[in-house]
Amino acid sequence: MTFDSSVFLPDDLLAPIRERAPIHDRENTFPQQDLDELREAGYLSILVPTERGGAGLGLEQAAVLQQRLATASPATALAINMHLVWTGVAKVFSDRGVPGLEFVQDGAVAGDVFAFGISEGGNDLVLFGSDTDAVPAADGGYAFTGTKIFTSLAPVWTKLGLHGLDTTSPDAPKLVFAFVERTDAVITSDDWDTLGMRGTQSRTTRLDGAVAAAEHVVRRIDPGPSPDPIIFGIFSVFELLLASVYTGIARRALDLATSTVTKRTSKKTGRSYAQDPDIRWRIADMGLAYDALPPQIAALARDVDARADHGARWFTLLSGTKHRAVTMAKHVVDQAVLACGGGSYFSSNELSRLYRDVLAGMFHPSDPESAHAAAAAALLGPVEG
Repeated sequence: MTFDSSVFLPDDLLAPIRERAPIHDRENTFPQQDLDELREAGYLSILVPTERGGAGLGLEQAAVLQQRLATASPATALAINMHLVWTGVAKVFSDRGVPGLEFVQDGAVAGDVFAFGISEGGNDLVLFGSDTDAVPAADGGYAFTGTKIFTSLAPVWTKLGLHGLDTTSPDAPKLVFAFVERTDAVITSDDWDTLGMRGTQSRTTRLDGAVAAAEHVVRRIDPGPSPDPIIFGIFSVFELLLASVYTGIARRALDLATSTVTKRTSKKTGRSYAQDPDIRWRIADMGLAYDALPPQIAALARDVDARADHGARWFTLLSGTKHRAVTMAKHVVDQAVLACGGGSYFSSNELSRLYRDVLAGMFHPSDPESAHAAAAAALLGPVEG
């Protein structure tokens, strides 16, 4: 049975989100009303099982919804993505019988907003290491000190999921994954003034002894690549939902381009631009590129939901899908701008915003270098020496 995304994201919910998107982009503000309306609609708990009060959707369905939301407001979709990553990881845990993230599911139902505090400046180890100090407390909690960047939902989150490195325990070093609440030990900088994706308000977050209670310390693992479910959960959900947002941008650009060229008329021929062979080729090229991604995302998300075993290939499959989605989306937006002509160069044109928003994709893990390195290792083996 085909999943009906309009049940969870009806047109009357998306329309005002689309109308507000250029305002938040222009004013560099967080889309608070978008969040409020999505929360009221139960969107923050779509990945929470029904028995805990959520919608009980799988990652495959959430990916479709995020594509749909991104057609209305890429920045809103990307911001919400970071909350859905943690509820998605909680689903990966519960599906596999791993305890520890039930509080995330219950919190999402109750209205908590979870942010993603993993990225650190200059830390290309990403999930496999951290420059943030994690100091253990006698009661099993941890105090975190360090700086996280690209913290989407910065003005509104209630719990920040993060990691840090414990270098003092007897079994150190250990990477610690935990959640902290917003207190005076968490300083959010007002430094988000970017080319695109301005509504995400992904500000820098400084931690000065921010405490995670013992019950919110989720995992302690060895640094480096690991089969631990926290690594797989974050990587799989993060990559596929990111791919979904950028695929949604491509869908919107394709729709705008087809609509525009159908309405425009050539002075030279007197015919619609939709009849121009060069324009038709360009639109077809966009469609051919776009069509490859939704099935790829759906297939891998379905495999995550079904607990398929791809072994070591998981990381190449996931990073490759995210990489292809971003490069496809950028190509499609580029083609849309060319097909629609000079009007798309004006800041009032939606395509000009999509042109800027889509550039953010290259900064998310896995970046092009990481994706290619993973593919090369899978195909050629590790680098010698």
